[in-house]
Amino acid sequence: MKGNTVGEATLISSHSQEDGSRPQAAMASQPAPPSAAPAQNGRPRRRVRKAAIFRVILPVLAGVLFLALWELQVIHAIFDLKKYQLPLPSAIVEAMGENMSLLLSYTGYTLTEAVLGMLIGSALGFIIALVATAWPRWGGGSLTLVAALNAVPIVALAPIMNLWFGDGLGSRIAIVAATTMAAMAINAYKGMAAIDPLALDLMHSYAAPKSAVFRHLRIKNSLPYVFTALKINATASMIGAIVGEFFFSSRGLGYLLSNSIKVAKMPLGWSCIVLAAIAGVIFYLVVERLEKVFIRWHPSRRAS
Repeated sequence: MKGNTVGEATLISSHSQEDGSRPQAAMASQPAPPSAAPAQNGRPRRRVRKAAIFRVILPVLAGVLFLALWELQVIHAIFDLKKYQLPLPSAIVEAMGENMSLLLSYTGYTLTEAVLGMLIGSALGFIIALVATAWPRWGGGSLTLVAALNAVPIVALAPIMNLWFGDGLGSRIAIVAATTMAAMAINAYKGMAAIDPLALDLMHSYAAPKSAVFRHLRIKNSLPYVFTALKINATASMIGAIVGEFFFSSRGLGYLLSNSIKVAKMPLGWSCIVLAAIAGVIFYLVVERLEKVFIRWHPSRRAS
């Protein structure tokens, strides 16, 4: 355009209008259309905020409604229950306030059994998964044995463990370890076996020894499965510890719950149930937090 005369410029301009195209200078001088990005970005953000609010508010409202129906004895009328069979929430709160120090002490005792038992059982389960993966010919049968042990009810394990380890802390830890071993063994084995064949071929092409394949490939791939098993065991361990205390114990929430039912102190018994549920939820949240810390590299964690 610099060397064109006025007539040539007019000709070029009219020619461009006839073709439907625009000279570059004219296009640059026109104001840019308003960007649609804020509207496109704001809408999903508002949607995420709304979903987060509903995710919190709806369960809270459902819980408040359930407690209100319970307190107004609507549940008692529906299921034909008396107050000594199902104490009111206000009576449970009152019993918790009166026995708070005892309840907290027994909750700590039960939680100790659950944590130690889960750690021992999960460690044994992981070792079994390692053996079954490294030597599948004779180690694979151990998974079947662990699954068979998991099928034995806790009420049958409790007297056996009491004979082996006495009526102290050890018998309940052994019960919890036996009940949490299978979930870890089966999940960890699945994680170690379900690896990318191309990655395994690459390791073999480098003549990597079996220990290196386990260290860099199989164990790393099993971590999401391991944390899934730990989350399952976090709640299962509380059940194992409390049921074990039902039979042979002089402390713990299971022991207090059993005695409360025997002497018809149902609000105190329900207080034990409430504290056991709270302890189980806290235990689960701790494991979930550890999962976010240790496997933040995993694709399932990148979106969260």
